[in-house]
Amino acid sequence: MHFKLLVVFVEDSKTDKVMKAAREAGATGATVINNARGEGVNKTKTFFGLTLETQRDVVLFIVEEHLSRKILETISAVAGFDEEPGQGIAIQLDVEDAVGVAHQIETLTNVVEEEI
Repeated sequence: MHFKLLVVFVEDSKTDKVMKAAREAGATGATVINNARGEGVNKTKTFFGLTLETQRDVVLFIVEEHLSRKILETISAVAGFDEEPGQGIAIQLDVEDAVGVAHQIETLTNVVEEEI
């Protein structure tokens, strides 16, 4: 079984919604890194030297490769990444090898067979 790593940069107010939608699309879990900061094409506004940007989270999903695109698109739709700038981004990377995912393989075997 092959896996992909989904790295999602999202406003912290949307993290729970993204995680719930990803799980419904086939993700078996995630790791959340809080208090990330980013800057896009448009520089963030400041008020007396304080930035007015929202807090970001980085959410990491290791997902089965056949489910990865569906999960990625679900995350994008739920978080509204393509609706307006600054909503967040999600990327997908190949995972060469992974340990500690035996329980996921058992859970995903039947799901992936149905998808294929």
